[in-house]
Amino acid sequence: MDEIRQRVSLLSSTNKTEQEPEIHRCNKCKDLGGRIQRVALSDKPFDYIDKWEECSCVRDRMVERLMGSSKITEEFQQKTFRNFEAEGRPDVITTAYKTAGEYAKNFFEIRKTRKNSLALLGRPGSGKTHLLMAVCNYLLKKGVGVHYFPWVEGFNEIKDNLDTLDTRIRQLQQAEVLFIDDMYKGRQKPTDFQAEQSFAIINYRYLNNLPVLISSEQTIAGICEIDEALGSRINEMCRDYKVVIQGGIEMNYRLQ
Repeated sequence: MDEIRQRVSLLSSTNKTEQEPEIHRCNKCKDLGGRIQRVALSDKPFDYIDKWEECSCVRDRMVERLMGSSKITEEFQQKTFRNFEAEGRPDVITTAYKTAGEYAKNFFEIRKTRKNSLALLGRPGSGKTHLLMAVCNYLLKKGVGVHYFPWVEGFNEIKDNLDTLDTRIRQLQQAEVLFIDDMYKGRQKPTDFQAEQSFAIINYRYLNNLPVLISSEQTIAGICEIDEALGSRINEMCRDYKVVIQGGIEMNYRLQ
C-alpha cells in the first residue's frame, strides 16, 4: 500500500510539473535563438527556400556576456557620451570629448592598423575615465569585447594571486580592446613588477595591432621618462587620437 501511495504521489507531482507553463527569457523565439522564415524565390508556387532568421535576443545576450566579462562595474556601465558634461568647460575638454567620439565612430575602420588606440592624459578630475568608459560602453554594445584594467587595483589583484600571473597577463595582452585606467597612478615611479608586466602587455598589443585605451595623469613625455620604450609605443599607437589636458584646478569638475 505504501508503494502504491508513493507511485500516485509521483504521478501527481509529474502532472503538475507538465502543466506548469514554460518560462522563456525571450518570448519571440522561445529561447531558440531565431526562427525559420520561408522566403519566396519567385511568383511560382513551391519556389521558395527556408531561411534561418536570428533573433535580436542573441545579440542582446552576447552584449550581456561581454559586459559581464569586461570587469566594468554597473556604475561605470552608465557612463556615456550623452551624460558627459562638456558645456561651459574649457576648450580642451571639448576637444577630448570630440576626439573620443571620433575614435568610437572610426573604430571599425582603424582597429587593425598601428594607429588604432586612444589616450586621454593630464589633469585629474577632467573626465578622462568617463570619456574612455563611454567609448568602452559604445563598443560593448556593438559586440566588441573590452577588458577594463584599473592600474592600482589591477596590479594589486595580480600580486595577490601570483599563481594566476601568466593567465592574467595573457588575458590583458589578448583582450579585443584593453582599457588601462589611471596608468602610473599611486607613486612617482612604477614598481619593477609593474614596469615589467606593463611593458609585456603593451608590447604584445603593439606588435599585434590590438587597440588600447589609456588614461593617465602623465603626459607622453612623462611616460617616456619612466620607460621610453613603453612611452614611444603608446605614442605611436595613439598618435591620431591623443589629448593632453593641461591647466589648473579649474579642469577638475569634481571641485566645481
